[in-house]
Amino acid sequence: MEVHAPPGTIIGSVRQEFSLIFPLFSVLDSSKKVVLQIRGPFLTSSCLCNDVVFDIYSKDGRTKLGIISKNWTGMLREAFTDVDNFTVVFPIDLDVKIKAVLLGALFLIDFIFFESGSGPNTPDVPGNIIN
Repeated sequence: MEVHAPPGTIIGSVRQEFSLIFPLFSVLDSSKKVVLQIRGPFLTSSCLCNDVVFDIYSKDGRTKLGIISKNWTGMLREAFTDVDNFTVVFPIDLDVKIKAVLLGALFLIDFIFFESGSGPNTPDVPGNIIN
């Protein structure tokens, strides 16, 4: 997924990487160099009555720098609405363009793991991609 600002000018992108167990994303700058990694949990369902946290790491994957978290909002809201609350935490001195790309990563993670399909015959399960 590319992030543009202004339209037509790429400031960065998010690339989903192959991983057998955990969701893994690379955050790239405008020159396509990896600047951060995002690693998700083994279970991305909010059915566990907890926040679902995706950790943000340095490009070498060794230093945790922040999080993207889908916040648990309670059984009734989770079961009967499509309202989601997220938290993004990142270093204050991070390049503003990469901060914008992390906000784009939040939307990508939301669509991949927490939004249901749009058709009447599409099951409402985490991981469905919106058509």
